[in-house]
Amino acid sequence: MRNFLLAVVLLVSAFVQAQSIHVQGTIKDSTGTGLEMANIMAVNKTTNEMESYAITNEKGKYQLTLKTNTSYILKSSYIGYTPKEEIINTTTDDMVKDLVLQQGVELAGLEITYEMPVTIKGDTIVYNSDSFTNGSERKLEDVLKKLPGVEVNDDGEVTVEGKTVSKLMVEGKDFFDGDTKLGVKNIPADALDKIEVLRNYNEVSQLKGLENNQDNVAMNIKLKDGKKNFWFGDVTAGASIGEGERYLVNPKLFYYSPKYSINVIGNLNNNGELPLTIQDYMKFSGGFRNMMRKGGTSFNIGSNDLGISLLRNNRAKEIETKFGAANFSYNPIESLTISGFGIYNSSRTETETQTRNQILDPETGETQTIQETDERSLQKSDFALFKLSGSYIPNKNLHVDYDAFVKASSQQEDNGLFSSVFPETEQDQEIYSVKKQKPFSFNQNFNLYYTLDDKNVLAFEAQHLYQDEDPFYNANLGNNPFPDSVTGDTSLNLGLSPATRYDISQERFVTTNKLDVKADYYYMVTPRSNINLTLGDTYSYQSFNSDIFQILDNGSQDNLDDNSKNDVNYSFNDVFLGLHYKFITGKFTFNPGVSLHSYNVYNEQKDVKVNNDFYRVLPDVYALYQIKKSESLTYTYNMTTQFTDVTNFAQGLIFTNYNSLFRGNPYLENALYQSHNLRYFKFDMFNFTQVFGSITYNHRMDAIKSLAGYNGANSISTMENSNFADESISGVIGYNRSFWRYYKASVGANLNWNKYNNFRFDPQSGVQGVPSLENSIRQTNEQFTQSYSVSFSTNYKTMPNLELGYSISINDYANNKFYNHRPFAKLDYYFWDSFTVTADYQFNHYYNDAKTSDNKYDFLDAYVMYRKPGSKWEFKVGGTNLLNTTSLNDDSFNQFRTSVSRYRVQPRYLMLTIKYGI
Repeated sequence: MRNFLLAVVLLVSAFVQAQSIHVQGTIKDSTGTGLEMANIMAVNKTTNEMESYAITNEKGKYQLTLKTNTSYILKSSYIGYTPKEEIINTTTDDMVKDLVLQQGVELAGLEITYEMPVTIKGDTIVYNSDSFTNGSERKLEDVLKKLPGVEVNDDGEVTVEGKTVSKLMVEGKDFFDGDTKLGVKNIPADALDKIEVLRNYNEVSQLKGLENNQDNVAMNIKLKDGKKNFWFGDVTAGASIGEGERYLVNPKLFYYSPKYSINVIGNLNNNGELPLTIQDYMKFSGGFRNMMRKGGTSFNIGSNDLGISLLRNNRAKEIETKFGAANFSYNPIESLTISGFGIYNSSRTETETQTRNQILDPETGETQTIQETDERSLQKSDFALFKLSGSYIPNKNLHVDYDAFVKASSQQEDNGLFSSVFPETEQDQEIYSVKKQKPFSFNQNFNLYYTLDDKNVLAFEAQHLYQDEDPFYNANLGNNPFPDSVTGDTSLNLGLSPATRYDISQERFVTTNKLDVKADYYYMVTPRSNINLTLGDTYSYQSFNSDIFQILDNGSQDNLDDNSKNDVNYSFNDVFLGLHYKFITGKFTFNPGVSLHSYNVYNEQKDVKVNNDFYRVLPDVYALYQIKKSESLTYTYNMTTQFTDVTNFAQGLIFTNYNSLFRGNPYLENALYQSHNLRYFKFDMFNFTQVFGSITYNHRMDAIKSLAGYNGANSISTMENSNFADESISGVIGYNRSFWRYYKASVGANLNWNKYNNFRFDPQSGVQGVPSLENSIRQTNEQFTQSYSVSFSTNYKTMPNLELGYSISINDYANNKFYNHRPFAKLDYYFWDSFTVTADYQFNHYYNDAKTSDNKYDFLDAYVMYRKPGSKWEFKVGGTNLLNTTSLNDDSFNQFRTSVSRYRVQPRYLMLTIKYGI
């Protein structure tokens, strides 16, 4: 099948090329200087349709692919020059055509007369949507995938010229700030007029040029005139055909005017469609910036979650979702913008997973113990996000922002699990557990930027975070996982009373208050250099409380002893002074800096206070070599002090899982990171070729490491600073090109190597006390993961479009290699001005070199859609998992064990959906 599809693509391509010629030449000004990034397009005189376009390179060269024996109008334009039109008649031979533009004013109404597919105005790239679509597109995502230089992954993350789009706007107004997924998955394709890519983006105009914005990219969607000042969108409803009871209700409504905008999205379904996953919720930032990114300190508040499994779209046995979201923006006066959003999601997920864990021997690195589990769970997840923002910009000298962002959720997972351990068969047991948590966070920031004059700019930023977490865990076990005979020390067991079954519960309460304050002063030494002086402070106060109790056979509660209780307070304060100097000389930009830090840290528990106060100087470097306008080489270096959060200091035992105990270390110190990154990027608009690559090296000293001891599959662990450095090297390289207007090809590779120094403690060695580096065995493990991909796609107006690709991932862990070969094919075909056919097929061959895992599975989704031109109604028939694949695989690796899982997915289903456009 794959060979047949490839043969069809090659046959069609050969036919198209046989009927085409190349027209090339230069576009220059009156002095003979080539005009870089000038636009040229060829319009067929007979059909009056644009058939080819190009953008000149740095020498003013262009190349067009045109039909033979055809008459065309060549239209060329450049900002600040009078557009020009010339008629050419092609033959069967390639042609050379040079053009000269005269300085002048652009003609009024030029963009109404014809639309260039791509135009470049300074740092802004403008794509004309209609130039790349053929009628099969339904969402913004479908259009973006056809634009040269733009990529969209399955999670809705957009990259342009290899850089991630951090902000999505519609008509200049934020669209659910902090995430692009809701926009690319829901904005209707037929509403799009132009797509603007804003490179070197900075929300604060005063700071543009003062800071390094080369990696900041935003995207603004311009709507067609008929979609402004009117409600538009669609409502979709669907039901299953045949077996199963599947349903879908999906309304999407949008309104945009110069003064305000409203977006409303809803989705109720049980077909596996997840508008926003729990992973999306966890990473949803609300658009809050990392204001201390140049501070040199890493103090990230740890997530005290319970390890509830996070699953993706259509990757569970059953998924039911209720989703609602609303976004607004309002300008009561021109200088004031009030905006915000609210999101609510409720999901119920059933999972069925079989896992094989291989626990490694601390001395040889070979498999010491194998644990096989068969697990079934029901997950209930409800989460909500709310944001309210205000921005006041009365003039070019003053900019004031305020944001408030709330995240709240309720999560519960009920598990039934059977565990078999080899060779310790006495540990086989049935386990029932419940995980519950209701985390809440409130984040707010205030920013003020003021320009004193042409040489002096002031900035003040403050951000406050309040976070409350309350994870609860209950496990009902057939065996006591930590009797004295296992731990070898009564201080390292729970002290459980004998019981028919061991019913153990743990409560945890973690509260965090964190305040970041920073003041910046920028002084323009020359028009191409500035000095940045920063005074900042980060203060955090955390409290951690936990206790473990046992329900006995008679129903009474045993609160155990003080060994299983925690009451910890943790204070962190970092006052720092930073100095950075940025200057531009020729094609080079340099921005070296240094920051002086005064750290005051302590944790207090059981009437003992442990202090850690010290000073540190942290350098950083940013260097850019702008080889050409769209070709650059960037180097960054950072030295970072990393601090952990309160949980790792807690001395009382923590019951992290049915077979895992953890005890913190109040004497932990900070870790020190050094990071080097070198990145190359080139985007050639002449032939729409994109090449990018980067390599990153990290060296981590005094790393905070986990020390673990295993008895069979049961473990105890603690934390210590390691004297042995961990290292990692990661690299990515990519090449993609759009050529002959109809084709797009890409090749990519991603490689990651990590070296870990792990420490294993023998719990039956007779050594008393908490595990430490002195009574542990050091083991060095290396992890090497690789992924390679290649794809080729077409973009015809009237013929079927295909995307063919192949990817392979190789995960080389300490004692095993896992492979996944994934060829895939996608089809979309718009025909008879009414029908659209789409199909998405992927085949997976998953195995390891030991042949203990070997699974082949494939997925096929296909749909047929019918909509008459101009009609508001659309009818769609199709299904997911049409080959009825039952399960798939994944694998993971931590410092002590390798895991491979096989989990069940939703069965095949067919649905009929009806959509009404508004």
